Order: sequence, then C-alpha cells, then structure tokens
Amino acid sequence: MLFQIKSYLKFLWHSKNEHAVHSPFVFSLITKCFYDRKPKLEYQVLKDYRKALLENKNTIEVTDFGAGSKVFKSNKREISRIAKTAGITQKRGELLFRITSYFQPDAILEIGTSLGLATVALSVGNPKAQITTLEGCPETSKIAQEQLEKFGLTNVEFVVSEFSNYLEKVNTSMEPFSLIYFDGNHQKKATLEYFDLLLPTITNDTLWIFDDIHWSAEMEDAWETIKKHPKVTVTIDTFQWGFVFFRHEQPKEHFIIRV
Repeated sequence: MLFQIKSYLKFLWHSKNEHAVHSPFVFSLITKCFYDRKPKLEYQVLKDYRKALLENKNTIEVTDFGAGSKVFKSNKREISRIAKTAGITQKRGELLFRITSYFQPDAILEIGTSLGLATVALSVGNPKAQITTLEGCPETSKIAQEQLEKFGLTNVEFVVSEFSNYLEKVNTSMEPFSLIYFDGNHQKKATLEYFDLLLPTITNDTLWIFDDIHWSAEMEDAWETIKKHPKVTVTIDTFQWGFVFFRHEQPKEHFIIRV
C-alpha cells in the first residue's frame, strides 16, 4: 500500500491534462473519450450488473494463478466481496465502455474475466464486437457467464484456461484483436510473456490496455520495458491503466494523463 501511495504522488506530480498534449490523436482521445462527462444509458447496465453481484452472498472456491489477492486470505470467497474489492470500479467500467465505444474494435480479448465487471463494459461498448474473455478459475468464469446471459449480452465467448497456454495458440494462428485488456496476472514475468506472445498479432490500429501498471515495483518495471519496445509508439499512463498504441505514423511519445 505504501508503495502505491508513493507511486500515486509521483504520478500526480508528473501528470498533465489535455492542454499539455500536442498530438491530435491523443488530444482527441482525451477530450472526446477520457473527459466525456455526458451521461450514457449504458452506464445503468453497468450499475445493474454490479448491483446483482453485490447482492449475491454465495461463496465460491477461487483458483488464482496470478499475483494473488491483497485482501483475501482464503480461496473460499463470497461473490459480493469479490465484486466489491477485486472487480473494476464503476468509474473505471464507464471509462472502459467509452474507450470501446470510441474505437469500436471488432475483435476484443480480455485476459482475466473475474466476475465480468469489465467484460460487460466491453460488451455494451460495442455490441457488434466478438469478445473472447480468458479466466483461469472455472468458478468465477461460470458466475460471469451466467450474469451476462441474464443481461442478454451474447457477444462474449468464455474460455477457461491458463493464459499462456491459450496465448501460445493465438500467437501461432496470428488471430488479430483490435483491443486487448490485460487484467489477469499482475506479475512482471507473466505480463511481459503475454506481451511477447501477442506482439505478432498487432496491426496499426491495435490498442492494448494494461491494468495495475503501478501495482508493484516489478509491474512498474514491466511497464517501462513495454514503453521502450521499438514496436510501441504512443503510451498513456493514467495510473491505474497503461494504454499502448502501435501506430506507425505516430512519433514515439509517452503521456501521463489525469483521468
């Protein structure tokens, strides 16, 4: 916790808003998407989905292949508590919805379904997109699948698998994903492994979003490595998330933006 506080203070010191951005592409993203304060009808879907999970007092056995939880001491967890402490916040869900709506990706990969709080934002952000969401824990994946079906969201394919096993197959088939949301393993080695495995699938319009880039010192190291990669052009640090673009026409530049 102390590490994240220090990281956040450092972020605040260096962060800017749209007035310090000279890239037309990034300026448009910030003003028309990040800072879009207009109410959206879809936000209610996100709220209702969250409410249903928060009211679910059932307990499941969680299989965790990632960095583990800083909150839970046992793998037996109440669904409502998982939704409250481990899932994406309402504010972040709304931002993820706006990003998906803004870019309209046709193929989306989510690495780390959990209870589907981010999945629902991706789904309503572009109902025409084909979404593949990976989860290592069959119990949480089952809950997410049941919830999305209740909300009539049918553009999501659920895959229960260890992430690297699935991503190696994606690497081989060269399947393109317009947007990839990385939220499954907050460890440097795993994050960079996923990065390398998926790199052959990028196009000029690909967007990758890495969650919890300031989770730990090693995640910050991973983020620094990603920023420096020669195929990466534009990166945006919003503290919680790191945005990665591979646009050939863009000069290599890094932005630290308050959202």
